[in-house]
Amino acid sequence: MAKKKDNILLTGAAGQLGIELTARLREQADVDKIVLTDIRHNQALAENGIFETLDVLDKDRLWDTLQRHKINRIYHLAAILSASGESNIMAAWKLNMDGLLNVLDTAREINGFRVFWPSSIAVFGSDAQRQNTPQDSPLNPSTAYGISKVAGEQWCAYYHRRFGVDVRSVRYPGLIGYRSKPGGGTTDYAVEIFHAIHSDEPYSCPLQGDTRLPMMYMDDAVRAAIELMEARPDDIRIRTSYNLAAMSFTPREITEEIRRYHPGFQTEYEPDHREEIASSWPESIDDRAAREQWGWDHEFDLKAMVRIMIHQ
Repeated sequence: MAKKKDNILLTGAAGQLGIELTARLREQADVDKIVLTDIRHNQALAENGIFETLDVLDKDRLWDTLQRHKINRIYHLAAILSASGESNIMAAWKLNMDGLLNVLDTAREINGFRVFWPSSIAVFGSDAQRQNTPQDSPLNPSTAYGISKVAGEQWCAYYHRRFGVDVRSVRYPGLIGYRSKPGGGTTDYAVEIFHAIHSDEPYSCPLQGDTRLPMMYMDDAVRAAIELMEARPDDIRIRTSYNLAAMSFTPREITEEIRRYHPGFQTEYEPDHREEIASSWPESIDDRAAREQWGWDHEFDLKAMVRIMIHQ
């Protein structure tokens, strides 16, 4: 018997992760329909597939969209990120929290529905172990974004425990890719730095040169989301969010790696409010639970990531 094909919906599809995830999902043979949504119309996405303008805070419209397209999988990516969230904390809370609750509350009405929702290393605060931060570390974040992610993790676990919603999540580190611009996160410098390579001016980094943070190349991030969604339900033993790791580096280390290709490249360190956020986050992550339970394994380290980014 042929395998049933999935009908998938993405919220926040025009964002950094959404664009990359869309490209990968379109390559999968077991996907029948991919419906892309974002709060604003996106002509490029509309030209290459099904696109609908959708505000995830509009629960009735969300339900209607899911029903019309017979959706059985959702990647809920719509969010305001860490640095942007500090500029408008109430907007960040409302979108990040009410949007997730609308998705979860809708999902419990549909049999066989599966949800992916990304959490973040922003859930950790200064009291968490800085190196190899364990899965069960204290969650006392320093940002509105981090607070929303901690609350979101608990709502995911609650909806799974009480209503049986099959919701799955990972705590992403900083994400680095070339297909889209960064979206207002504290780790955005690791993408912006590549856009500055051909400038006549040194790159102005918003973090100190020795601030080490966990990072991940976008191909790994996309693959993690898809592999987690395809994992057997019995293998998913954590219903808050899984720690996820690939590499850790400092602004000075990525600069030196770039200089292997562009010897004259320079970075100046001019820390702003993002340094305070970054300094409260882990330097490296212990993700053994994800590796042992559903087979997670990263492919890209700093050298491989820089080589790809340089040649795009």
